[in-house]
Amino acid sequence: MNVSTIWRKLRSQQAFCLAALLAGCLVFIGCSPAQSGAGNSVDPKLKEQVLQIIRENPQAILESVQAYQQQQQQSLKAAQESFLQQMKSNPKSAIGDSPTTGSASQQIVLLEFSDFQCPFCARAYDTVKQFMAKHQDKVTLAYKHFPLTSIHPQALPAAKAAWAAGQQGKFWEYYSALFEGQKELGEPLYGSIAQKLNLKLDKFNTDRNSPAAEAAIAKDVQLAQKLGIEGTPFFIMNGKTFSGAIELSEMESILASISK
Repeated sequence: MNVSTIWRKLRSQQAFCLAALLAGCLVFIGCSPAQSGAGNSVDPKLKEQVLQIIRENPQAILESVQAYQQQQQQSLKAAQESFLQQMKSNPKSAIGDSPTTGSASQQIVLLEFSDFQCPFCARAYDTVKQFMAKHQDKVTLAYKHFPLTSIHPQALPAAKAAWAAGQQGKFWEYYSALFEGQKELGEPLYGSIAQKLNLKLDKFNTDRNSPAAEAAIAKDVQLAQKLGIEGTPFFIMNGKTFSGAIELSEMESILASISK
């Protein structure tokens, strides 16, 4: 089979992406003697043909990658728009099983995606605390776990501990204690906070190490990833998104724009 024939067969996106992937594997990984001995070697002629296609049609590969990226961006935008609309039309569904505080009406919902070890989240915590103290009669605050485990080793253990405290009705007290004691995150602090809040320690320890805790946090993480959230803290207030260690004045402005 000559190169032109192969190229025609690779015109479909799926086949072309497969060829590009194969070429990448051949270039960057290669075939080891062990693989050849195990019968996993790549036909040298096929390898050369695919590499020749890559050399002769670099722009086509670039266009394929760009098309894929555009498709991903469109899917992400659709997911974001769908969720933001859901927040407006059915806030209870958007909140799900997340702990809430503030107004029971859920007419104005503030979702907080946060990480207990993130220093920016700790700064935002102070702002949110002031904001909710002033607007708890009309704003519902809901917490979504988004521990950035690759850079914050205590983020997941802290999230599990907070979730476990929530099983005894003390999530928000534990939430505050974690952010206020952020520099001491670790096993001694988790137990100490639990004792101060008069939690049943056996239940607390069982709950935080349970599959249910893992599943609840994973569900929040999956939602964050679906929405394309890459960092913390991240907030959504009735369809308005904002992030970082936001100032109180900014939150007030967003609330005012929603309330019009």
